[in-house]
Amino acid sequence: QASRLAELPYSSFDNDEDDDTAEQDRGVWYPDPPKLSPFSYCVRYLAFLWNLLFLLLGLLTLAVGVWGLLAKSPLPGGVPLSSDPMLLFVLAGLGTSAVSLAGCLGAFRASPCLLRFFLGAVLAFGGLEVLGGLLLLLARRRLRDALRDLLLLCLLRYQEDPDLQFLVDEVQRSLQCCGLESYRDWESNPYFNCSAPGVQACGVPASCCQDPLQNGAVPNIQCGFGVLGLGAAAAGAVVHTGGCGAALGAWLRGQAGAIATAATVLLLLEAVGALMALRVLRDITAVRV
Repeated sequence: QASRLAELPYSSFDNDEDDDTAEQDRGVWYPDPPKLSPFSYCVRYLAFLWNLLFLLLGLLTLAVGVWGLLAKSPLPGGVPLSSDPMLLFVLAGLGTSAVSLAGCLGAFRASPCLLRFFLGAVLAFGGLEVLGGLLLLLARRRLRDALRDLLLLCLLRYQEDPDLQFLVDEVQRSLQCCGLESYRDWESNPYFNCSAPGVQACGVPASCCQDPLQNGAVPNIQCGFGVLGLGAAAAGAVVHTGGCGAALGAWLRGQAGAIATAATVLLLLEAVGALMALRVLRDITAVRV
């Protein structure tokens, strides 16, 4: 009887069905891992090189900022660090280097964690840039007031900070202006005030002069001495009497197109880096799953 039961037709059919089910189960639960396409490898290498370039730029910016800080105040007791303009280069270099390093290592080591950090940082920077641009457009009057206050601060601290001195001289020399509203604004500076004890008393910086060169070649740093004690007509023959506030505002309005183009290019560069990192992250996730 046992042999007759073994010879029944359903027995062999049941075994074949079990074998097919097992093969199907193996196909469902143990699929072949997908292979990366040549395009995926190309995007991965481009993402690495892209972030490597920005990493080098960030390190260069950081080196310039640190060099500027050490060159001006190598020992404690100099200009306060929080008010030093070179600190902006240090912060910008640190931020760019950290984010670009995360992108480089994430693409090179195929690390989803680093790539997600890179994407989050790029999106945060892009959002802050867009928000800053909108605030500048909506608060243009306040921006002009802030710019005027900054120029006034630069006039007051002209002799105390080499960076501010260089900035003021370049603005006055390139825009052919002097002071904030007029050349008389230099009376508020303690070194150029007529009651000051030094040789610069009752004078203005040489960058205000219409002809700052002596004999057409040698810079004449004394060309602005005693100008504040002259009349308006006599002073106008020696220095530029117009203020830099209006001239700087007109220059910024003329450069609005270039500034908008530079901001757009920066956003596009960040978008390209984010898209490449997103593609690499998707490929890594697909292979691991």
